[in-house]
Amino acid sequence: MRFPEIKWRAVGAQLLMLLALGTVGSAIRNKGCYTPDWPSLDSRPLPEWFDKAKFGVFVHWGVYSVPSWGSEWFWWHWKGQGAPQYQSFMQNNYPPDFSYADFAPQFTAHFFNPDEWADLFLAAGAKYVVLTAKHHEGFTNWPSPRSWNWNSKDVGPHRDLVGDLGTAIRKRNIRYGLYYSLLEWFHPLYLHDKKNGFKTQYFVTAKSIPELYDLVNRYKPDLIWSDGDWESSDTYWNSTGFLSWLYNVSPVKSEVVVNDRWGVNCSCHHGGYYNCEDKFKPSSLPGHKWEMCSSIDKLSWGYRRDIVMSDIADEAEIISELVQTVSMGGNYLLNIGPTKDGLIVPVFQERLLAVGKWLRINGEAIYASKPWRMQSEKNTSLCYTSKGSTVYAIFLHWPDNGVLSLKSPQATSTTQIMMLGIQKDLKWSTSPSEGLLIYLPQLSPSAFPVEFGWTIKMTGVK
Repeated sequence: MRFPEIKWRAVGAQLLMLLALGTVGSAIRNKGCYTPDWPSLDSRPLPEWFDKAKFGVFVHWGVYSVPSWGSEWFWWHWKGQGAPQYQSFMQNNYPPDFSYADFAPQFTAHFFNPDEWADLFLAAGAKYVVLTAKHHEGFTNWPSPRSWNWNSKDVGPHRDLVGDLGTAIRKRNIRYGLYYSLLEWFHPLYLHDKKNGFKTQYFVTAKSIPELYDLVNRYKPDLIWSDGDWESSDTYWNSTGFLSWLYNVSPVKSEVVVNDRWGVNCSCHHGGYYNCEDKFKPSSLPGHKWEMCSSIDKLSWGYRRDIVMSDIADEAEIISELVQTVSMGGNYLLNIGPTKDGLIVPVFQERLLAVGKWLRINGEAIYASKPWRMQSEKNTSLCYTSKGSTVYAIFLHWPDNGVLSLKSPQATSTTQIMMLGIQKDLKWSTSPSEGLLIYLPQLSPSAFPVEFGWTIKMTGVK
């Protein structure tokens, strides 16, 4: 079955009629305290749960998980870009008339157990999970009425993946977010708008805005992770109109969080919190809440059969990114890509469980923390966080002499110092130059609760 041709012969005329009648557009008009403009929308306080959460799990899962080769941009590289290696892959592995739509029935999710996924994310210490409800290929992981025969209920899994995972996630008191791509590479109405220089909004009115409304009303997500905005302005996407409704009228108006990908030049400027770009790392403390999204597979967000171990971030790399991100006031969203069958492969499980083990010991310095006056020690791998008057120093390399030198904290008469996971005070002295010298426990490596990334807790310092 060929999705693009069959789908639009069947429903194209009906959608255009809806556009003409204005029935979709009327839904976005609303009344409330946040008007559909960036000065008003950007004045909304960020719900505090997001800043406290610090760590989340990102899940990229869709039809691209079937070829599982190259990246989740498989369809674009094959047909949109015409990349030779993707064309060769298809020629060598599939019949000549095989289309991207033919992958969809193989996206079975046969072994998908949402409770097992949720238990894994809970063990990983994740406070929120973001699932791809729809990537740039347009396939929706819920029964969207706007994606006839190109959604997880009509074809492939024949189930509501967004709903099933959301139910399991919320049973464990984890916040649930949904990724949604505004654009679709090969959608006829999107291509029509694109050809018109985005001076028409047929795709937005018939597809993206109604689906965003459907996702919010149906699943009540705690977070909307928007993407696919880069080809046109927020005016084309009607972003401010949607966000005004979301903040004023929607069933999640008080708790919902959104990112910054709502149109050209919006990233790092507008939205609830900033992603800026994939794997963003600021050079100094940002003045706005932000999030770093990273992937265990360094070369892809979706699952790849051709992955090798050198492409996998190791535990030390992941913990280091987490610590550096949180010390700079950010959240860390770590991605995995499940298989077409709904399995999370063991190496991804192992990495997530390693993060969870580390957080069970050091989470006090991460969850609900704030950046300290100094975020790191210059020319070291040591970072600081804080909670009220308590300061945490997280060091990623054990000093050879067993003495940790901290230049930034200053001792007082009430200073007390300990290491998380080691329930006793540590000896310390003031440095001849400035700061503190902390004498680390002299224990065998097996006696330490973690093998990488240790946290010093300090009270009574200035």
